[in-house]
Amino acid sequence: MSDQLIIGSASHLYAVQEGWGQLPANIQLGYTHGICVDDEDRIYVHHTGKESVVVFDKEGNFLTSWGSEFEGGAHGFYLHRNSDGLQHLYFADTKRASIVKTTLSGEVLLRISPPDRPDLYDVDRKYVPTDVCVAPNGDIYVSDGYGQSYVHHYNAEGLYIRSWGGPGSEPGKLNSPHGISVNLRGETPELYIADRSNNRIQVFSLEGEHLRFVEHNMDLPCSFYFYGDEVYLPDLHSRVTILDKNDRLITHLGEDQQAYKQQDWPNLPKSYFRPDRFSSPHGVCVDSQGNVYVSEWISDGRVTKLVRQR
Repeated sequence: MSDQLIIGSASHLYAVQEGWGQLPANIQLGYTHGICVDDEDRIYVHHTGKESVVVFDKEGNFLTSWGSEFEGGAHGFYLHRNSDGLQHLYFADTKRASIVKTTLSGEVLLRISPPDRPDLYDVDRKYVPTDVCVAPNGDIYVSDGYGQSYVHHYNAEGLYIRSWGGPGSEPGKLNSPHGISVNLRGETPELYIADRSNNRIQVFSLEGEHLRFVEHNMDLPCSFYFYGDEVYLPDLHSRVTILDKNDRLITHLGEDQQAYKQQDWPNLPKSYFRPDRFSSPHGVCVDSQGNVYVSEWISDGRVTKLVRQR
């Protein structure tokens, strides 16, 4: 272990696995936005390049790629496990302003068009969904993070139910709700919103009632990955944050408080990057062994694997 780069804290130590995720010569990554892991610890990376989904095994061996229809629109990326054990991928495509559900091999099962809300959207007020998640009952929630800062609620078939939010900083209002996920750690499911430009997490009921804020230890939170009692958040300002079951800080991973202050960030010279420091984390997931995978918002992509030591 002494020859490896180790990051983390006493309870959460990780070895940086350099060079993880080798691509064939004919595939080049664009901005790496979302990252997911399935029940067999296969890693799905969503990026803005041509074959926009690239799949690896946990050792970083390339398995396959697909997703040309999402080229240029990669953003929110979510793997949902149904109660019957089936796994599906959900995409929030910013370029096409659409939500798409697929199989793990890319077969399209559902498309959700922009909500029919002329009171919220028109030629000047755009709808630009940035993330999507699914509740235990199959209901689908979409965050309009780059549009009008609303959350939209649909049933499992994609039929519209309700919306809430809108721009602002008061309880229930949002400013770039960039990421959205379902918290299942308590007795009742809750929605966690990465209220990024307000620099906080905002927690709602599944019906859209504001419940509370999580405002400490945030630095432009992008999205969420729940693993056991913990939640992992990529902070765009150059770190990954881990919170405990009470949303209190456990540790920051790979923190570099100088990266986002550099000229031309996030597309910094390659000489700047270090394997044990992040620049612009955008997506995170955790495999069955507790290993962490981080994708960064960088023009030619960057994916890091952190191997859990304790």
